[in-house]
Amino acid sequence: MKKSELKSFLDEKAAYYENPTFLDSDPIQIPHLFSLKEDIEIIGFLTATIAWGNRKSIINNAHKMVALMGNSPYDFVLNHTQENLEALSNFVHRTFNGTDFTFFIKALQHLYTFHGGLEAIFTQYQSKDSLQPAITELKKHFFEIEHLPRSQKHLSDPSKGSAAKRINMFLRWMCRPATKGVDFGLWNISTAKLSCPLDVHSGNVARKLKLIKRKQNDAKTLLELDHSLRKLDHNDPVKYDFAIFGLGVFESF
Repeated sequence: MKKSELKSFLDEKAAYYENPTFLDSDPIQIPHLFSLKEDIEIIGFLTATIAWGNRKSIINNAHKMVALMGNSPYDFVLNHTQENLEALSNFVHRTFNGTDFTFFIKALQHLYTFHGGLEAIFTQYQSKDSLQPAITELKKHFFEIEHLPRSQKHLSDPSKGSAAKRINMFLRWMCRPATKGVDFGLWNISTAKLSCPLDVHSGNVARKLKLIKRKQNDAKTLLELDHSLRKLDHNDPVKYDFAIFGLGVFESF
């Protein structure tokens, strides 16, 4: 397929899948329950953190997170009591358990109290053409308070070779415009710097489309995918996440 044909094909698929019906089966429906910016970004971050495995299970467990935080994520993060935290102890989603959930609440409180919150971290540490360095800095600040080593695995680090699929998905949610009723457009960060969420499924579709060649789904392959997608749309390369995801999940491409 020629580049022009590929772009036309992916533009059509991206436009087809980026609409409100996408919310019906996707974890992004959880932050859509809220209107306050901080509620959206906090529950979006927590939902993205557990976004691996069965999507129905992800959505159900994200709803449990919301309930455990009294349906007010930002207020809970800032003003929780020890008793509130103890109520999180039985939460579990795969390997993310109540201990991890409790630490994430404390770490988010630390970020919003001392670092200006999630958007401020990504704004401060973004590079000229990427948000990947900012993910690394987020992890540094996130774990600068006391924590158990087990919780570190739940926040990826591109500088260690990770494709950071879940956090890149979260960044798409926060930065891409809300005009189609899916993403939120909450953060004043250029969509040109976003990277496509890369995992085994999106990687397989991207290889079939000859967008990437490497077999691993790691930070180097993500850079290769960034390069290909930015050739197709320099200003909004991650709109193609909808096309790649839709082709893989709904069309078994």
